[in-house]
Amino acid sequence: MKRILTVLPALALSACVVGPNYTKPTTPVPAVGGSFAEAGKSAAITPTPLPDHWWRLYNDPVVDRLVTDALAHNTDVRVAAGNLARARAVLDEQRGARLPTTGPSAQYTRGQANLASVGAGALTGGTTGTSTQQTFEYNSFKLGFDASYEVDLFGGITRAIEAARGDVEAAQAQLDAARVSVAAETTRAYATACGNAAQRSVALETVQLQQRTFALTNTLFDAGRGTRRDVERADVLLAQTQATIPGFEAERRASLYALAVLTGLPPEQVDAAADACKAPPRIAEVLPVGDGAALIARRPDVRAAERTLAADTARIGIAVADLYPKIQLLGSIGLNAQRGSQLLKSSAVTYSAGPLISWSFPNQTIVRARIRQARAGADASLATFDGRVLTALQEVEQALARYAGALDRNAALRRAEASSSAAAKLSQLRFDYGADSFLLLIDAERDRASARAALAQSDAAVSDAQISLFKALGGGWEDAPAPVRRAAAAPTP
Repeated sequence: MKRILTVLPALALSACVVGPNYTKPTTPVPAVGGSFAEAGKSAAITPTPLPDHWWRLYNDPVVDRLVTDALAHNTDVRVAAGNLARARAVLDEQRGARLPTTGPSAQYTRGQANLASVGAGALTGGTTGTSTQQTFEYNSFKLGFDASYEVDLFGGITRAIEAARGDVEAAQAQLDAARVSVAAETTRAYATACGNAAQRSVALETVQLQQRTFALTNTLFDAGRGTRRDVERADVLLAQTQATIPGFEAERRASLYALAVLTGLPPEQVDAAADACKAPPRIAEVLPVGDGAALIARRPDVRAAERTLAADTARIGIAVADLYPKIQLLGSIGLNAQRGSQLLKSSAVTYSAGPLISWSFPNQTIVRARIRQARAGADASLATFDGRVLTALQEVEQALARYAGALDRNAALRRAEASSSAAAKLSQLRFDYGADSFLLLIDAERDRASARAALAQSDAAVSDAQISLFKALGGGWEDAPAPVRRAAAAPTP
């Protein structure tokens, strides 16, 4: 035992870590630190760094509360948190491989044997006789303590710990990615519900105007100043607008149900404040988007891909270590006696110690195939990392372009709505005084209805484009609350 203990320091000093050492890859785009291409084309964008809690830019306490609830109770976030806890447990398991494995044991045996079973013939020189076999009973008391320690001579255990650590960090990044998605989708569901409520309100106001026009048309027809065709045309226009209202209400309710589930509630538990919302939230100020370097550092999916690459690189070392011998130091000490009173005597002590060397040599076909598998996996992970970086830049540029387009369209539709409303009022006055025909009045009413509906839809599209941009920027995971399961609601009496 003393000789083995003296060998341990020498083995530890001579140990080497096989396999490639991980180096963080450079981004596939040299100019990734520059500003975004679309950022300089719109006055609504600024390179100011994105705040951690971007949804607070809406200055809406309802949005802030809903997103906070979703980050704390959303089931997708809880699943990602569970995966992170499992990865941490695997890391603890790998770290435990550095420690000796021990196993105490205790055994009592009461048995019966005969002389033949213990080789009595051999003890008497192999003679045989006609005497009956003699049997005897015995007791056996055993106490033992076994220990084994694997010498990490070629770094297989070290690489396994590195791989597990990379998996933990990748799982943490995936949890952050779930938080980014949940924050964005919660805000989107709220904005969609508000947008449909606004479009429904516009449709209801348009219906009221068209109902007055329809009533006036009937009055003129009864007085002999109009035709049945005018009445029918006014009714068609009114019915078309009325037909849009159920669709807006259905989509509004669907968004409220989705919002409840995102915050960890049953769909029927609709949030009262979200139900009362009448207009989609919108940020009036310019949007802070930062730059490409900050984006790559912030996006959790990019970080997850990089950490997965680190773990897969370490797995190459695990596979390479199998090419070399494995050395285990084994030791055992125990007490063995036929009577319990004899266990404490020196004659009852037994021990053994020595190294165990195992090596899959010369047939290493399987090991080398596993090395090739590990290298291929690392190559795939590197390609995935490059793809995540390019995708992150693509998504932001696309979101910026769509947001700029939504703003331009919204400004044009706002002018169109103002002009159509003014034209409809003027046409109504001219019709009342007999200066315009009913056909012109109907056309003006139709133009106003279309312009108001298009503007309401555009307002919702601007909010949606803002949220898509924030989601592409990858913020919202910083300082998130720990996910917990919502307490079960008390049963209704």
